[in-house]
Amino acid sequence: MNKRIKSAKYLSNFESIFKCPVCNSSMKVFQLKSLICLNNHTFDFAKQGYINLTVHPVKTKYGKDLFEARRKLIIEYGFFKPLSQAIAETISKHTVNKETISLIDMGCGEGSHLSQISDIVNSEYSKIVTGVGIDLSKEGVSVAAKNYFDKIWAVADLANTPFADKQFDVILNILSPSNYTEFNRLLKAEGLVIKIVPQSGYLKELREVIFDEPEKQSYSNADIVKRFNENIQLVDRSSLCYTVELDNPGIQTLIQMTPLSWATAEEQFKTLLKADSTKVTVDLEILIAKKE
Repeated sequence: MNKRIKSAKYLSNFESIFKCPVCNSSMKVFQLKSLICLNNHTFDFAKQGYINLTVHPVKTKYGKDLFEARRKLIIEYGFFKPLSQAIAETISKHTVNKETISLIDMGCGEGSHLSQISDIVNSEYSKIVTGVGIDLSKEGVSVAAKNYFDKIWAVADLANTPFADKQFDVILNILSPSNYTEFNRLLKAEGLVIKIVPQSGYLKELREVIFDEPEKQSYSNADIVKRFNENIQLVDRSSLCYTVELDNPGIQTLIQMTPLSWATAEEQFKTLLKADSTKVTVDLEILIAKKE
């Protein structure tokens, strides 16, 4: 059975969560090839196992190399492992009475966050997780579908998601833009939004190399937090700060992964790229909201 058929079979167990992104009608899996709505709008499964539910083709700045580098950093170097653990613990704490959880990662990239968090929630907290990952980047979703089978992966617009109302217990939004109208629409009663934003020390070792101005060497998330508070009911927030030691290939992978390096000449990274190893700071804030 190839990936396209496997994914179509898996998704057919959850087809009721979808709505057509064109006309909002309900959808069904058709002949293990497509997702089709009542008005015959048809979206085919890709051979990698994801489904593209965008209405217009979108080109993003994020390429396949960036997503492969991000996956390597997460899986091989455990770059976000403490974060995955903290998120899984938060999910468990706020869903004590639930044995099954529907979890969507809005802006899933190459899927490693969703995969790791789902695994921890399942293995350490004995909850059955239905995981859905969406991103506007076809390249990211393709990498996700290639590496993680037991999830639903879709290319989709975060401002017009292809899901019916009130389908998810938890929305993850990790270092990614938010659409609070959609968050509120998609959440079940008492559903959770877990949003991760950088704090001032996030990747400071890279920022100090890239930026000469002290104000750009640190980062403020004040505007993001303010907007979160204005749009959704904040119930808790916490900080998470740790360092990860990277060897030389790890340093190169980090530089390849981060958009911070896009407008930077390689010359600026010369010293860092020659280092045998370096410690990198991961400084994040976890914002938790609950739907009333």
